[in-house]
Amino acid sequence: MHVPFCQRRCGYCAFATWSGLSHLWARYVRACRLEVARAVEEGLGPATSVFFGGGTPSLLPAEMLTGLLGDLCSGLGLATGAEVTVECNPETLTPQLLRAYRQGGVTRLSFGVQSMVPHVLASLGRDHRPGSVVRAAAWAGEAGFEGAYSVDLIFGAAGEAMGDWEASLLGVLALDPPPVHVSAYALSVEPGTALARQPDRRPDDDDQARKYALADEVLASAGLEWYEISNWARPGAECSHNLLYWSQGEYIGIGAAAHSHRVLPGGRARRWWNVAQPERYCQRLEAGRAAEAAGETLGPAERQWEGLVLALRTRTGVPAGALAPEVLESGLVELRPVGPPVAGRPAATRAVLTLQGRLLANEVSLRLQAGAQGQLHRPRPEAASGAMVPLVP
Repeated sequence: MHVPFCQRRCGYCAFATWSGLSHLWARYVRACRLEVARAVEEGLGPATSVFFGGGTPSLLPAEMLTGLLGDLCSGLGLATGAEVTVECNPETLTPQLLRAYRQGGVTRLSFGVQSMVPHVLASLGRDHRPGSVVRAAAWAGEAGFEGAYSVDLIFGAAGEAMGDWEASLLGVLALDPPPVHVSAYALSVEPGTALARQPDRRPDDDDQARKYALADEVLASAGLEWYEISNWARPGAECSHNLLYWSQGEYIGIGAAAHSHRVLPGGRARRWWNVAQPERYCQRLEAGRAAEAAGETLGPAERQWEGLVLALRTRTGVPAGALAPEVLESGLVELRPVGPPVAGRPAATRAVLTLQGRLLANEVSLRLQAGAQGQLHRPRPEAASGAMVPLVP
């Protein structure tokens, strides 16, 4: 569920978001409800997870967001134990808003914190201050979200010293109640953004590598395990919605610029995306038309290849046979057995990125291409019994 509205646009942001469009909020939500109704007519559902992303979903009045969630529940339905997440900016929250979320069926919050250091927040162009985060965490606990919220951090901003980054990590871990999930993203320079037009503010690769290693050390010491390159969580608190993406699951995108993915017979899949401009999105739905802007169909080989690339980023890893021998011996991956030995043969193994491998994940992906092409459709030695080794976790 994409809510593309922000109070103002951050200089590093390349998402389809707009500021100054509060007059469109009610109309946009009505259009989203029309798109949900179309999905219901197609017989889709129930949903195993719902993610309100943005933009800033917490800008919307609570009744708009929970009304949209209500349509999903009554139309598509929610699977038992479904995860329902709302992305929130700390400065937009109130105790009343969080209570309304909880009463309306939201089960998880994701706070866009980015930093706990004032001058780094200013460098990133963020509106909130560390005190807003402290209050938001306390209010979340009071509203019933204790043990059910995540924070997002960004490292590599101009003027951020190593001590600043450590202060951000320790600051979010000291929140009361503490987060059970932390996402830490390296600041990236995206074409067309304000950051891209300011070469002197671009991040340094070596600096970011050191900060990533520090994040892994600090978060692991606090009991949060990495389960995807940029994500750490307490056991059992991993984000179900993101796991669905990384395992090539099916999902429906509602809203402007939202993406969808459906698995087709024969090992194929189709993905498509909606028009990006909110007003055009509303016009399409109001006219009884689909919001789709474009799409593509993926063949079996493309899906298998994407499955390997996505799995490589996670702690599940990829079948060892999908990587060239020199990579397996490089220290960039470690081999982990999967299941017991069969008929006297060694247990199958999967290759999982080490810390150094995570820092060089793109390079490993290129080597994976060299080692995996030509093997995607035939059994590997460990599959000699006739069962194909799964390429997707």
